[in-house]
Amino acid sequence: MPIIAVSPEVSLAYECFGDPGDPPVLLVMGFGAQMLAWHEDFCRALADRGRHVIRYDNRDCGLSSKFDDHPVDVGRFIAAVSSGDIPTALAMVPYRLSDMADDGLGLLTALGIERAHVVGTSMGGMIAQTMALSAPDRVLTLTSMMSSTGESEYGRSTPEAQAVVSTPKPADREGYVAAAEKELVWASKRYVDAAVLREQAAASYDRSYYPAGNGRQLGAMVLSGSRAEALRELRVPTLVIHGLDDTLIDPSGGRRTAELVPGAELLLIPDMGHDRPRELWPQLIDAVVSHTG
Repeated sequence: MPIIAVSPEVSLAYECFGDPGDPPVLLVMGFGAQMLAWHEDFCRALADRGRHVIRYDNRDCGLSSKFDDHPVDVGRFIAAVSSGDIPTALAMVPYRLSDMADDGLGLLTALGIERAHVVGTSMGGMIAQTMALSAPDRVLTLTSMMSSTGESEYGRSTPEAQAVVSTPKPADREGYVAAAEKELVWASKRYVDAAVLREQAAASYDRSYYPAGNGRQLGAMVLSGSRAEALRELRVPTLVIHGLDDTLIDPSGGRRTAELVPGAELLLIPDMGHDRPRELWPQLIDAVVSHTG
């Protein structure tokens, strides 16, 4: 799998699918998840519809650059934010979503792609929004999936989902894989399959077990603040997709995003949680192809 420098500090692992002559679609993954979470079959199915698909590992994840020189104590970080000690929190985290957005744009530059359709999911949706806001001339269309605006009153997690995402997974492979079943709390209930979750967890663990990056990515999300006012001025054609069963980022996050972006299209999907089950791929791919056509 190729790795390419996108800045002096960051190199990203990436993979391409389809004909480079087709319209490019950059897939941006979410918090703590490797590019594997954009399933290879999903990427190939999208490529078969006439798109040049690019997936990649965000910084501090997978095979991309790690910021080991900046360890983050998640408990201390959350305590600082909760107490309003923002200067201490800011000092703990070495980058923001804007830097992660620059990574994605840098990858396009390194690949010789001037403009691309950008599809982001969860934290990846926040990164994709930031890419469109910071470089609208380079983003042909934006698709923000199961994401939010950075406003604390929208897209909140249920207490059960928050407990799972904030609890460190076991370090041993067997325990890590077994713990994946806890993600059933935010999965698409109609299509949920614990075996699929375990399989995905095993593949991720074997490829790159790196929990240290989660604290820095979490900090980047928390400290980047609201994009609400900027989204009101966004003129990039935008599609917002959200599952009505999402308990990790409540559908209000998607509704709010579509409300703010002028002319945005909102697609709310029944029986979809905070995941992309194979049964819903045809609907998701149809939506992306239509939006990027």
